[in-house]
Amino acid sequence: MNDSGWYVDERCTNCDVARQLAPDLIVEANGRSEILRQPLDTAEEDLMYAAAFACHTRSIRPSSGRIDPERDLYPIPLDDTVLFCGHNSQQTAAANSYLLRRPSGNLLMVDTPRWSEPLAARFETLGPVTDVLLTHRDHAAHGRRYADRFQARLWVHEGDLAAAPDADCVLRGTGSIEIADGVLAHPLPGHTEGSVLYVADERYCFSGDSFYWSRTTQDIEVADSVTWYSVEELAASLARTAGDLRFEWLLPGHGDRKQLPADEMAARMRELTARTRALRPRPIDFTAVRW
Repeated sequence: MNDSGWYVDERCTNCDVARQLAPDLIVEANGRSEILRQPLDTAEEDLMYAAAFACHTRSIRPSSGRIDPERDLYPIPLDDTVLFCGHNSQQTAAANSYLLRRPSGNLLMVDTPRWSEPLAARFETLGPVTDVLLTHRDHAAHGRRYADRFQARLWVHEGDLAAAPDADCVLRGTGSIEIADGVLAHPLPGHTEGSVLYVADERYCFSGDSFYWSRTTQDIEVADSVTWYSVEELAASLARTAGDLRFEWLLPGHGDRKQLPADEMAARMRELTARTRALRPRPIDFTAVRW
């Protein structure tokens, strides 16, 4: 019980998810999330609940300590095509996941939330989920379970096949390939050996952990302090791929989302490619990520 209102409990891992959803209410302080101020109206209360139901440790709590399940609004539409799944999982390092609507009425899931039968049933009411797309090995934990539940195909790149050895569809090499109508897979080794970008309709880029929008720098960034495979390979991948990418929405696994005009995104990707080329390997340091 906390008489002062919403609070963040001691399990917080500073993953940034809550701050993405309620940036005016929740901030980073002392290496964790903290409540900046209490919500002032119903809309802000909804944002706080969105943060609470996305938090992978369920550390965002109302004064009662109990999160009312009736206030769960997920999946939350980002526009008429993409929905944010919420319910981030401890087994995927609190990664964001998404549902992508297709014109034929089916949906694709990009990475996965925590496993939950009620969540799967809720997603299924939106239409048949035909494919589960894994961006890389760190986000593979629940892929097979969701794919089996939906009778969907599970996708992974051969570089990260060890994380999903029973995948139905295995991407190979570094060449881009159309995997569904209007959906391209762009292998992008760097963060991991098998990292992949999925770009839909030249509007939506699901970037996994390859790059993200930073609120700190107000730009697209790579998490060079958390690069498991090779930052030099990431630079080479961007140099090979960035010029062919066109999108308006940046939708990462970690870090913030952003919508900008496609030409501006393209210019920022060119600048990111040049900056990444200058980076050199460094020790893994989660605290150095510029959210």
